[in-house]
Amino acid sequence: MEKKIRVLIADDALDTVELLKKRLRFEGYETLEAYDGEQCLEQASKHNPDIIILDIMMPKLDGYEVCRRLKANRSTAYIPILMLTAKGDVEDKIKGLDVGAHDYMPKPFDYKELSARVKSLLTIKSAREKLVQEEKSEALDHMMDELAHELRNPLTSIGGFSRRVYDNLPEGDPNRAYVGIILKEVSRLEKMVKHLVELKTTAITYKEPNNINRLIAEVLDEFQQEFSTRGIETGIELADGLPLLPVDDEHFKLAIKNIIENSVEALQKAPQKSIRVCSKVEQDWVEIHILDSGKGIPKDKIKNIFDPFFTSKTSGPGLGLTIALKIIQEHQGTISVTSEPGEGSFFVIKLPIRRPQDPSAST
Repeated sequence: MEKKIRVLIADDALDTVELLKKRLRFEGYETLEAYDGEQCLEQASKHNPDIIILDIMMPKLDGYEVCRRLKANRSTAYIPILMLTAKGDVEDKIKGLDVGAHDYMPKPFDYKELSARVKSLLTIKSAREKLVQEEKSEALDHMMDELAHELRNPLTSIGGFSRRVYDNLPEGDPNRAYVGIILKEVSRLEKMVKHLVELKTTAITYKEPNNINRLIAEVLDEFQQEFSTRGIETGIELADGLPLLPVDDEHFKLAIKNIIENSVEALQKAPQKSIRVCSKVEQDWVEIHILDSGKGIPKDKIKNIFDPFFTSKTSGPGLGLTIALKIIQEHQGTISVTSEPGEGSFFVIKLPIRRPQDPSAST
């Protein structure tokens, strides 16, 4: 359900508040009301409205002081403010704009004009938020590049020298256990760096019709030696005649690989080790099921497993499932998981089938 835009109306004139509330709600906005300056500050702080329609002449605190305080508060500083007042002097207008109001209308006002100004301020606010988000994303990408670069070299040195120390220690030396822990942690950090790089590269995709079964089989082939070494039983059921789907083959294989890796980690201490993978068509979707017999995930943790660096305590923190989710969503698909502690986890990936008659198939 789409979130409604929230408008805070701050005016001590009851008829003005009722008029604006009725008209704004008719246009689909959600409204909040305040009848003095202190109430306005309280409502703004508590509900974080998308825009404030603010009267100047109000009890306790006038609109100028309210506006000044809103702009001084980091959490409310960027809320657009449309000032209303019975005063029509240029000096009053300038004073309102000086304390941070974004627009100004004298009373009595024409509602159509007020509505247009509200929409204009909301458009400007939306554009600013989009720009801020893009800047954050760009900064995050740059930070990821720098972090991956800065971590690689020291990790290589630590891992290389630790391996040499480990190999030179005699059997039975208690220090071998400590160096083994260092090597294990280095391996974990190297995996995180690898995931950071993978997360960045998934931003660019090249989709072409692909045989999903072939891609799944190629991923499973990569794990055959590990399955054998760890004693993991596998069951593969790939349905015949799956339609070709427009996917980025490398990215899709990475998503499947990360889910399989998660299952392998969950099986480390499981008494019965098995992974089942199947594909099938259900209505307008191709489904891929991945079921493991690992420790499972507690109910209070399962909703967070796709969060970056989250750990369910059945496997270490990382970005593998985050990357898998991002890739599947880039393909307009969905990924879900059900799990029971002690009984394993069941991942379901659904990818849409674009039928020939589907107009979107040609886009």
